[in-house]
Amino acid sequence: MFTRIALFLATNVAVLFVLNITMRLLGIESILDQQGVGLDLNALLIFAGVIGFTGSFISLALSKWTAKRMTGARVIERPGNEVEAWLLDTVAGQARQAGIGKPEVAIYDAPDVNAFATGMNRNNALVAVSTGLLGRMSRSEAEAVLAHEVSHVANGDMVTMALIQGVVNTFVIFLSRVIGMWWTGWCSRPNGGTARRSGSPPSSPRWCWRCWPASS
Repeated sequence: MFTRIALFLATNVAVLFVLNITMRLLGIESILDQQGVGLDLNALLIFAGVIGFTGSFISLALSKWTAKRMTGARVIERPGNEVEAWLLDTVAGQARQAGIGKPEVAIYDAPDVNAFATGMNRNNALVAVSTGLLGRMSRSEAEAVLAHEVSHVANGDMVTMALIQGVVNTFVIFLSRVIGMWWTGWCSRPNGGTARRSGSPPSSPRWCWRCWPASS
């Protein structure tokens, strides 16, 4: 898993590097400089990457706690009936076959036929099923669904999704900052790049009419 994480991070760094080069080739930094906006794209990219990936991994670390609270899932510690005992035995057996630690097994009250797996560590994950699934699926069908969720845990798919989310976060932070700084610079130009409406403050910097409400 650690090899895959390292390769994925290396790929992401390469993507961000290409993004930086592309922004420079398009002259984005020069455009911002012409508008009096000093923006270091390298520093911004590093900042966006740190914040983006830190946020995604914090979310992953809290995923089990969050999922339990949001769905009201009840972790089965001691089976109270035959269905719960079957669930625990089935997930435990599938986890042994997959070579991972036994996940926590939970049931949450929902009419939908659904199940999910989450957790930062594949040896300390959570597999939860809805009451709708247990009530509407046969044992063989439910077992197939559980095997699907256990395979997500074994493959480390939650970590992969967190890495992808980190890239998305980075792009959003980076691009929103660039667009925001460009918009601020454009609005701060003399006459805001267009004629000012009456009622706008005459003091410098002048405001574009889009940034100032129309006078009554």
